[in-house]
Amino acid sequence: MSALNEWFQKGLTVEEYRDQMTAHKENMDEVSRQFSLPDDQEFFSELAARHIRAIVLTEDWCGDAMMNNPVLIALGEAADVEVRFLLRDSNLELMDQYLTDGRARSIPIFIFIDEEGREVAKWGPRAKKVQSFVDEARSSLPAKDDPAFKDGQDLLIKHLTSAYVERKDFWMEVYAELKQTLQTT
Repeated sequence: MSALNEWFQKGLTVEEYRDQMTAHKENMDEVSRQFSLPDDQEFFSELAARHIRAIVLTEDWCGDAMMNNPVLIALGEAADVEVRFLLRDSNLELMDQYLTDGRARSIPIFIFIDEEGREVAKWGPRAKKVQSFVDEARSSLPAKDDPAFKDGQDLLIKHLTSAYVERKDFWMEVYAELKQTLQTT
């Protein structure tokens, strides 16, 4: 059996993941309530026919996960893609195989596997449009050694969290990138 199949089997179901959440649960539920997939039945049918599954490396404190996971969950429900969640901090052996830029344990990371457990695609941690938004917001932060850095970072996190919960265009950008990633594999 493939190692990725073993990781998938270890993963939490959507319900188990939600039940264990202590941070961002309300925000994730809000995104879940408001997000609607586009009418993309042909894509959903094609995806369902491929019998792929998804492993999500995540943590509930992560704002990107709070926004991106509901998009994947909705896609999974529409396209019969079973989704399982692994908490990053207790699964570093797998996480370290999916570092962002070869160095950062950024999450969420979505690993799509076939029936044999072979990786067919991966996506994460952020849509390009969202990354640009984050980079622009971060550009106004003081230097890390500046006494104002901590307060500025706290405000930035509040700003990003609010945007992630409210900006439907961000959710649709995540969906569009997931679709593109899955169609090109």
